[in-house]
Amino acid sequence: MKQYLRQIHPLAWTIIIGTMFGRLVTSMSIPFLSIYLTRVLEATPTQTGVTVAVSSLAGVMVSFYGGYISDRIGRKIVMLISVFSWAGVFFIFSAAEHLWVFFVANTLNGLCRAVFEPTSRALLSDITSPQNKLLVFNLRYAAINLGVVFGPIIGFQLGSSESTFPFVISGLVYIAYGLVLFLQFKLQHANLPERHQATAPRLREALMTTGRDRVFLPVLIGTTFCVLGYGHFSSTLAQYLARSPIFENGSQMFSYMLSLNAVTVLIIQYPLVRTFRNFPPLVPLIVGNLLVATSLMMVGIAEGVLMMMMSVILFTIGEVLLFTMMDMLIDRIAKPEWKGTYFGTIGFNNIGSVIAPVMGGLLLSQFGAENGLAVFVPIALTTALGVPFLLIAHRRLVAREKQTEHTSMSM
Repeated sequence: MKQYLRQIHPLAWTIIIGTMFGRLVTSMSIPFLSIYLTRVLEATPTQTGVTVAVSSLAGVMVSFYGGYISDRIGRKIVMLISVFSWAGVFFIFSAAEHLWVFFVANTLNGLCRAVFEPTSRALLSDITSPQNKLLVFNLRYAAINLGVVFGPIIGFQLGSSESTFPFVISGLVYIAYGLVLFLQFKLQHANLPERHQATAPRLREALMTTGRDRVFLPVLIGTTFCVLGYGHFSSTLAQYLARSPIFENGSQMFSYMLSLNAVTVLIIQYPLVRTFRNFPPLVPLIVGNLLVATSLMMVGIAEGVLMMMMSVILFTIGEVLLFTMMDMLIDRIAKPEWKGTYFGTIGFNNIGSVIAPVMGGLLLSQFGAENGLAVFVPIALTTALGVPFLLIAHRRLVAREKQTEHTSMSM
């Protein structure tokens, strides 16, 4: 293991560590946004859902362009502009006093994330040898969850559900992250791979190619339902716990659930990935989808802390299977010069994150937080709709790889 860790590019370590601190500070603030809007600004569940959802909507609209532009003009420029812009967005959050300002800030938050995230993942793919890619993608995912272990608890102690001060901390940390990235790009300039400028796809060509990919398209649709289920954890669940008469001090309970989610990831991620790494790449996504759907059903049934915590653990196992293997799947089906485009295009599955807060807000408005089953059964069933599409993608990928192997043997 040590020799593999030493082979990881210094810039990759910068992204991994920066991701950890970035998620630490954003998990102090963003997950509590729906509670803050409900409690402090007295927004309705639907207004809150729309304000939370606009971040993902903005992300969906530009996610393709983030990866595409990085293929065309280079990862460095795109990452630096987006990370410093992201820092500025957090300062807007910290100064906001009206619902419309939060709406605008969260729109910009989604734009920055949708540009920075696929570009950083494409860069990780560029600078990492094939045998180390699974390790690097999993280290990045572990870094996210290491940050989320402590972020929600710190955020609760800082009063994130009643104050915007934690956003100031987020802005400062992202400025520091940007400065370190800038220095690393200068230091590692000679060690960076050359950009495929001549072969990078044009926009129309890229859209047509990803759209015609018979494996990628059902993956995109199937994972949209997966993301829909995942999106309810930080939106609908937060509002449900804050309003439910069953649970006392729902905000504190929510912060502990976020931390339990992250701790569980850190405990199970390595053995789970080792177990599933030799499976066909879509099998973990199918299993993960079913586990997330089941856990959401359990939330609707839960009448005590124990059942709620069990649902979080089940949800987390599904989450790990979905998101640790998704990057490897995209890396596997995309050509080298199209990496940024494919990583950007898969961001369209965040339409699930757009639908989740609005859907959850409407269900809470219709049935109320006292009727958890009526709220979460439709959510669980909708999440499970991803399974048929992932099964189709699985069959097509197996057929494609058999054909490729047969062709290479014949030559």
